[in-house]
Amino acid sequence: MTECYAHSPKDEYPAQTYVDHINGVLGNVDRFASAAACYSVGDGKKLLDISKIAAIYHDLGKLDPKNQVILSGGINAKTLPINHVDAGTAWLLDDAHISILAAIAIASHHIGLQDFVSESNRGDAMFRNEKVKGVVDAALLAYSQTHCRIIDTKLLLNNSMPTGDLSTFLRILLSCLVDADHTNTASHYGNYPQYAPDLIELRPLERLAKLDEYVAGLGCRDDERSILRSKMYSNCRDAEIDENIASCDSPVGSGKTTAAMAHLLTQANKRGLRRIFVVLPFTNIIEQSVNVYRKALVLPSENPEEVVAELHHRADFESEEVRHLTALWRAPIIVTTATAFFETLASSQTSTLRRLHELPGSAIFVDEAHAALPAKLLPIAWKWMRTYADEWSCYWLLASGSLNKFWEIKEISHSSYDVLPIVTDSLRASLNAFETKRVEYKHHLKPQDIKGFAEWVQKSPGPRIVVLNTVQSAAVVAEHFRKAFGRKCVEHLSTALLPKDRAATLKRVKARLQSQEDTDWVLIATSCVEAGVDFSFRTGFRELATLTSLLQVAGRVNRDGEYGVSELHTFCLAENKKLKSNPGLKNAASVLRDLMESGTSIEPSLTTWAIERELKLYGSDSMSKKLSDKESERNFPFVNENFKVIDSDTRITVVADSIADRIRMGHINWHELQQHSLQIAYYKLQEMRISPIADGIYHWNLRYDDFLGYMACIIDNLKYENDVLII
Repeated sequence: MTECYAHSPKDEYPAQTYVDHINGVLGNVDRFASAAACYSVGDGKKLLDISKIAAIYHDLGKLDPKNQVILSGGINAKTLPINHVDAGTAWLLDDAHISILAAIAIASHHIGLQDFVSESNRGDAMFRNEKVKGVVDAALLAYSQTHCRIIDTKLLLNNSMPTGDLSTFLRILLSCLVDADHTNTASHYGNYPQYAPDLIELRPLERLAKLDEYVAGLGCRDDERSILRSKMYSNCRDAEIDENIASCDSPVGSGKTTAAMAHLLTQANKRGLRRIFVVLPFTNIIEQSVNVYRKALVLPSENPEEVVAELHHRADFESEEVRHLTALWRAPIIVTTATAFFETLASSQTSTLRRLHELPGSAIFVDEAHAALPAKLLPIAWKWMRTYADEWSCYWLLASGSLNKFWEIKEISHSSYDVLPIVTDSLRASLNAFETKRVEYKHHLKPQDIKGFAEWVQKSPGPRIVVLNTVQSAAVVAEHFRKAFGRKCVEHLSTALLPKDRAATLKRVKARLQSQEDTDWVLIATSCVEAGVDFSFRTGFRELATLTSLLQVAGRVNRDGEYGVSELHTFCLAENKKLKSNPGLKNAASVLRDLMESGTSIEPSLTTWAIERELKLYGSDSMSKKLSDKESERNFPFVNENFKVIDSDTRITVVADSIADRIRMGHINWHELQQHSLQIAYYKLQEMRISPIADGIYHWNLRYDDFLGYMACIIDNLKYENDVLII
């Protein structure tokens, strides 16, 4: 019998046989789906059975003789003449008592999940490829006969529908199939190691003991803030919570990084969970959290990078050549961004969904939850949170020093759900009482040019922090301070900088803040410094934005009360060619302006009110309802395209020539990529005529420096005219 093949020879690697690939994918699916099924409330067996069926038939069309000529290496070609996905889909749809969902998974395992309403309107061509439908239908019996001769097709039939949310089930189902397929293929070509069944386990009690030891080693001073932090840690560690979603609204600077992790480890042990996610709003605070967790949670003889995975941005690629760069969720503790995390939940694309099956049975800590998602995304995100909590055994902790309880707002959450606080009322009262002693809020709304603004800031007690609403404005203001007062008087921090340069800046800023003599300087930054960064400045300035942003910046001013009472000023920037406003903040900023002009005291308790007020004044975003409706209709592409945590089209961009060369040669992994890359707006790349060097990856070959980042080149191209700054 002639050997059949699934993948053609490439470089030094021989062709992969059809038998080896199908059995390899089936083995991976069994592991992936079994692990997820353990945490399913009612649909675990269905997930496992349907995943296996899809694995067995997913490449049936590769058995076409025209495809085999190429796959065996007889002819070189980039694509197969007969679409290989359609046959498995057709076979299972024709024999629909086996599994319609398996057929859908096969149809989707390269192109992603489709719009089910549109597909249902296609009649007998539903989920089929019409270009090859006739050819496949005529040859389908021959394919199946060849397949059955070489593959064991004894199946556990399961064509019943899930009892839980079907959209989530389909995403997890496709995740199991795609990861199994991609892992086996990449392993054959040497791009990814075979799946290891002995992955590092969470071991929550051992890591909790290690964390206790770490926190105890920090020491406890007898000042008020340190005593409160110690109480916070014990309170969170020992909190008795039986519900699936909890909250933590303790103020900034109360030690949530370690206290929340202690709580999650306790809950993971209690619930038998397999991993912990820490979801943060900004990339720059990932490094800080990761450093703490690697010191506090890694056990003897473990590799810190394998225990605490650091994922800065989504590194998802469709093409086989760079598929091995995809960041997977296989570590016991994963620290990632809200963009990467929530857009994975929303995705229809195979490269992103590949990791989703690792989520069931996890504890998810959404830190700085106020900044995690824009209001228009909260209704559908809240639905997903409840689905993963109630149907896939996930435990959620929503935390922020300015937490808005969006689940209590009827326009966002249409039904009640118990979300219990893990901090006691008495401790919360003590923490909030301390906050009132630290910062005095002031606002200045009269116009002043950039020169006058800089001189006003420079005259205030230092060190100072200025937070602006856009990357470009921050770079422009930082450059003005450098020219006006000298490089030693200013630091700059934003996502215009590479991770390594942000880390170096953070280190330098922290060192300067420790100096008693080095006070005459300012940090110019974007909102990336608002959350989770252990800074304490003497005076603060925040461009008018949201109430929660203002409260977060307050956590970077006089953090421990060491300056007595400090001032935090709110100001506004007038938009011009150089200083850019952020239109996405317009409505929320008007609510804060009204609050200030009415003389109302700025307090964290107002954050939920502020969102309600914004919804009443401006109405809910029409996209919010559309997303919920399209999710219910299972229009997966619409949800994927419109659920954007950051409403901008960006691309992964590397700066160093050496890294670009390695990517072109395929000699770089996802970890190196995220350390040496930026996310730059696509329109800027087009304006600057930057071309891709690989699938979805660009090379910034223009000016970049470690002070302004890629904005150094953008500022070079700006024409400075009539700059007006309103304060």
